Amino acid sequence: MHLAQLNISVWKIDDSSEAARPFSDNVARMNALAERSPGFVWRLLDEGRDENGINLIGGPETLMTLSVWESPQHLEAFAFSTVHRRIYERKAEWFAKLQSHHLVMWWIEEGHRPDLAEAKARLDSINAIGSTDFAFDWPHLADVSLWKTRRIP
Repeated sequence: MHLAQLNISVWKIDDSSEAARPFSDNVARMNALAERSPGFVWRLLDEGRDENGINLIGGPETLMTLSVWESPQHLEAFAFSTVHRRIYERKAEWFAKLQSHHLVMWWIEEGHRPDLAEAKARLDSINAIGSTDFAFDWPHLADVSLWKTRRIP
């Protein structure tokens, strides 16, 4: 089994502003870092947005990453033990604190590539009933621990 994850953020500032540049200027670099990271399998490149910037997950102000990793340990190492962490630590400068979950994970068969409909169903599930085997977040996983000390609420 592999681990799929959807991570969303919603801009709280103008994404074309100077204040947004420390994030925007690093998106390609962070994506390239993820793709070179041990355990990385795949990420969605086409979010399927319409002419208004809307897709199943949100509007033009919503950023998302849908990716697949060999294991939670690989995802956790990338998220919390690489230069990605420096960007992550600054998320409150750019993104709104969501009243819903911003992260959902689920197990998939090796070789499967989740689409946005599948990701939305998982996000909707964790938002409706909390963490389950169908859709979960870090506390649901027993074999990872970096998130406990390095995660930003």
